[in-house]
Amino acid sequence: MSLPKYITKIDQISQIPEKEREKLKAITEKFVFRVNEYYLSLINWDDPNDPIRRLVIPSEGELKEYGRWDASDENTNYVVPGCQHKYTTTALLIVSEVCGAYCRYCFRKRLFRNDVKEALLDVSQGLGYIRQHPEINNVLLTGGDPLMLGTRRLKTIIESLREIEHVKIIRLGSKLPVFNPMRIYEDEELLKVIKENSTTENRIYVMAHINHPREITKEARRAFQALHEAGAIVVNQTPVLRGINDDPDVLAELLDKLSWAGVTPYYFFVNRPVAGNNDFVLPLKEVYDIVEKAKAKTSGLGKRVRLSMSHTAGKVEILAIQDGKAYLKFHQSRDGDYGKFMILDCPDDAAWFDDLPGNKAYWKQPEKVV
Repeated sequence: MSLPKYITKIDQISQIPEKEREKLKAITEKFVFRVNEYYLSLINWDDPNDPIRRLVIPSEGELKEYGRWDASDENTNYVVPGCQHKYTTTALLIVSEVCGAYCRYCFRKRLFRNDVKEALLDVSQGLGYIRQHPEINNVLLTGGDPLMLGTRRLKTIIESLREIEHVKIIRLGSKLPVFNPMRIYEDEELLKVIKENSTTENRIYVMAHINHPREITKEARRAFQALHEAGAIVVNQTPVLRGINDDPDVLAELLDKLSWAGVTPYYFFVNRPVAGNNDFVLPLKEVYDIVEKAKAKTSGLGKRVRLSMSHTAGKVEILAIQDGKAYLKFHQSRDGDYGKFMILDCPDDAAWFDDLPGNKAYWKQPEKVV
């Protein structure tokens, strides 16, 4: 396969002036850096605010005091090492701590620290837990990026899940369709694994992470098509990020291009208050207005997208923000409060569920399980 070369040192990127590279080294010492030649080729280096550049090239804003490593308290979701079970029917297997490149806004930056070991190559304990819980009918392979695993290893995990009768859906959370689409369409063995394990009764879904329409290149569309032909369903999710896609025209173009390529717009997320993410944060009212203006420009296919916050308590869907009030409901709930409707005051600077006065009446802080 003609896979792109990976770059893990900022010094290797000659398009960045040497003086700037020296400044950025301090950031790469705190937050890991990784990118590949294909994705770098999408950057317009003449534009210092290029959104693709902002996605993967470190910035000094990452060193500002802000947020925490685990903003959604994922450490309270582990039931056995490497396996999370937060929502009744869904389990997560953390199978990789490597990505095709590292998004600077990543909500799991903690995984890429040397002192953190949440991803496991040996998922046998997680598989055992899933076997014992028939309420789990879909499993998300995530990380890191599961498509960074060797195909043989991925095949073993997928086939092990297919042996569990109550697991109907296997989901692969991946940015490789745009980070490294060649890994998908040039790997016949990977496509064969998907074809054999994504049937009319038990599907494989690829949960893509596409943040900007410029990522949808002819190579990316070829990867989508290869996945479609192999029987996978491809959907997309992205946070709304300052300086990357915080523009109704950009988000509308993204929704259109996804729909045209047969990729279902699934979620727009509010950026989580994760350490290092200060520069990407937008107030909730601004995010809501951008999303609604974007949806007004797209078809009903694009309008299917939902805007939500992946909070400790669950996925909090933003239905409207108007006249200083936030109208919300639990789209997913840790405590079974699905559909619960909430009206809360929404200060102009509120950027997360926790910033809304009175939010604590609707959830309680969970304790670590494992």
